[in-house]
Amino acid sequence: MLHVTALVVLLAVMVFVENPLGPPPSASAETARAASTAGSEKVNINTADAKALASLTGVSRGLAEKIVKYRDEHGPFRKPEDLRRVDGVGNGVLEKNRERISVK
Repeated sequence: MLHVTALVVLLAVMVFVENPLGPPPSASAETARAASTAGSEKVNINTADAKALASLTGVSRGLAEKIVKYRDEHGPFRKPEDLRRVDGVGNGVLEKNRERISVK
């Protein structure tokens, strides 16, 4: 009787959870492909506008605008690590985007 009760509870949970097994394989492969394509372009942090900077992982539109403002006030960045001088940019943002950041 305990097995039947557990089965009924499991089925009830599955009914109320939208998709307990996750997206179908084709959807997740398509999502991964789109993410890798969108995130592969280099971003020159000295010339990029806020929209381009916001394409970096972990950079919101607001943070992107802070980066542009900092650059306008302090001049161009000499190396990617200089981004850490901008309030809100930490090691995580820098490390997640190291391959995409360029400084020219």
